[in-house]
Amino acid sequence: MSMDTRGIDQMLSELRSVSQTAQGKPAGAAEQAAGGVNFADVLNDALKDVSAAQSEARQMAQDFSAGDPNVNLQDVMVNLQKASLSFQQMVQVRNRLVTAYQDIMNMPV
Repeated sequence: MSMDTRGIDQMLSELRSVSQTAQGKPAGAAEQAAGGVNFADVLNDALKDVSAAQSEARQMAQDFSAGDPNVNLQDVMVNLQKASLSFQQMVQVRNRLVTAYQDIMNMPV
């Protein structure tokens, strides 16, 4: 089972871009380093993926409850766990973003 790190790589690229901008380097260099990745787009895509996983798990659970012979309990439970884990991961990302925002707002100017 391989782990998809595309979202993490995009977030790291965006953080590098912000770091270069904060250091006074030209904005063009920051965009080249980040590969033109927009943090808001990455976050929005991640939210859509979580929503899709939850919808798929919910639909499978409903199909199993309705007695669909093509859906087995193991697949339903695995999909429900995947949806739960992706939601928990998104909550942790949100918590980290809120903490980072609060740290920035508490910095003396």
